[in-house]
Amino acid sequence: MNETISPAFVRAIPKTDLHLHLDGSLRIPTLIELAKELRVKLLSYSEDGLRRLVFKDKYANLPEYLRGFAYTCAVMQTAESLERIACELAEDNLAEGVRYIEVRYAPQLHVNDQLNMEEVVTAVCRGLERARRRHNQSRAVISGADVPFHFGIIACALRFFVPPMSPYYRRLFEVMSYAAPKQAFAAASMELARAAVDLAHNKGLPVVGFDLAGAEAGYPAEDHSAAYQYAHSHFIRKTVHAGEAYGPESIFQAITKCYANRIGHGTWLFAHEMIQNPNISDPKAYCQYLAEYVASQRITMEVCLTSNAQTLPRMRDLSHHPLRQMLDHELSVSICTDNRLMSNTSVTKELLIAIDKLKMTPRELRNVVIAGFKGSFFPGTYREKRHFVRQVIDRYEALEKEFPAGPMRGKRTKSGA
Repeated sequence: MNETISPAFVRAIPKTDLHLHLDGSLRIPTLIELAKELRVKLLSYSEDGLRRLVFKDKYANLPEYLRGFAYTCAVMQTAESLERIACELAEDNLAEGVRYIEVRYAPQLHVNDQLNMEEVVTAVCRGLERARRRHNQSRAVISGADVPFHFGIIACALRFFVPPMSPYYRRLFEVMSYAAPKQAFAAASMELARAAVDLAHNKGLPVVGFDLAGAEAGYPAEDHSAAYQYAHSHFIRKTVHAGEAYGPESIFQAITKCYANRIGHGTWLFAHEMIQNPNISDPKAYCQYLAEYVASQRITMEVCLTSNAQTLPRMRDLSHHPLRQMLDHELSVSICTDNRLMSNTSVTKELLIAIDKLKMTPRELRNVVIAGFKGSFFPGTYREKRHFVRQVIDRYEALEKEFPAGPMRGKRTKSGA
């Protein structure tokens, strides 16, 4: 552990989680309770059993990692369960000092005969708002001794799905039986983009962003460019899972075809050896130009260390994670959890891993933390966001003084976030 940064300091500072999947972040006791209530069959009905059989510390491959979502999504089919899970997620983040989260999920996985798209999103917002209101009415926040809590919703489209994944997708395939699967995927994304715009601008819900998740290889982001164009044209911010399971070209496509403001993961940004396009004559230069563009445009990279170690064989040893290159190139980086349940992690744990394995310095820690707030799709005006970021910086500096052996050892540095 970096001796100049104490774990207690990392736990205390205000933090963000910009890449946080709702269906990958349930509490196991809640999953068990809801499964019994909704008659969802689990492999075990004990926490130890589920940790051993489903939600592991190490996974053999990505399919094994994704297996747990079949169970979590199955219990997220009522407004009550969605509200409870969202509220508990906010409470878990608040308990470790996280003061801003963007909760992403695919509403279409939860649409059924009893719930439409608006009701799904409203239920999640209700749960998050309950936790937000309780925290923001606390004495610490009112007195200025703590930072208020805010949240946003990111509507997550899917690159790939099969009809049984939800009643919505089953009906879509029935209606589009004449079409190729990719056309159905694109149609679902467009419907979600339209719903996101409507919910944000007409219904007043804090839907702040649009995302695309799922297998990259064989399912390029440009297939969903029409949905992204619609979101872009209606002032919805954009992020794309890219460079997680495919090379730099996937990141380039997310930026140029989908107008990405942020990149989910971006793990292979510098991996010139993964470039497959024969028209790219100088892969190293291509990656260099791409990294410089990402840095200069402050396109924030949503880095998820533990998740990468569990799903990418080359990332088993996190001391080799490209986060170090991202920091050296002064990219805007935010460290996130991805899935708190599947990866058995928290924002605090992820930051401590970066400090330990990637030798993140006190200055870099400060920059990464503040970059999370600056790179957020904050559900308010720009002026309100600036005020919130200022509150965060003031709180960060106050905590530095409370931890005399803490990160800066009395030195002040400018934020390069």
